[in-house]
Parts: sequence; structure tokens; C-alpha cells
Amino acid sequence: MESLFDKIKKDVKKGFEEGFAAVKQGANVVSVKMNELSAEGKRQYKIFNLNLKIQDQMKELGDMTYAVLDSMKSLDENKKIKAAFAKIKKLEWQLSKIGGKKIKTVAPKKPAKKEKVITKKAATKTSKQAKPLK
Repeated sequence: MESLFDKIKKDVKKGFEEGFAAVKQGANVVSVKMNELSAEGKRQYKIFNLNLKIQDQMKELGDMTYAVLDSMKSLDENKKIKAAFAKIKKLEWQLSKIGGKKIKTVAPKKPAKKEKVITKKAATKTSKQAKPLK
């Protein structure tokens, strides 16, 4: 007949093995999730980096375009402008390949029309000027 001590020992051993298996399985799940998150982080970094490169190239293209227009030359003949444009297109293509979206450049907004502010004095004048209802 099995003693109480042996039975407890067997139950503890079984519980330990089951707990260890559960921890091991959990660690595997965590490892897989960490790999997925790491890959997504790398992808997001590449997207961010490509967007920065595109913005830098656009700034450079704008600078070159301004310089050419300022010197009253034709844009069609300038090879540097064409090369900068081609580089921007290549970067945008790379961005589309990894599934990123190009960050839109922010155009300056036109100021909104100012609304007329009604003061207390103006409000009381307009209410006094209103015709009474009959």
C-alpha cells in the first residue's frame, strides 16, 4: 500500500511537470510573438527611413529647381533635376514594395475667413432695433 508521503510526492512531481510544460509552451508563444513584433518594427523603421529620404530628395529637388528658374534656364535641359526626380520615384517604388504609404507633405493652409464677433453692445442694439411682433 502506498503511503501518504509517496502519494503527495507523486502529485507534486506531476504538478511540477505540468507546470513546467505550461511555462515552456508559454515561452514558445512569447518567443514567436516577439519575432513577429521585431519584424514589424524593422518594417516600420524602413518605411520611416524611406519617407525621410523622399522628403530630403524633394527638398533638394526644390532647391535645384529654384536655382535653375532663378537663372532663367529651362528645367527640361537640367540633368540634375531629372536625376533627382528619378531618385524620388525609385524611393517611392521601394516604399510601395514594403507596403508603406508615403507621408504627404503639408501644404500651407489659407487662413480662414474671420467671423464677425458680436459684442454685448452690438447685441443689445440689434435686439432694440428689431420690430416687435404683432
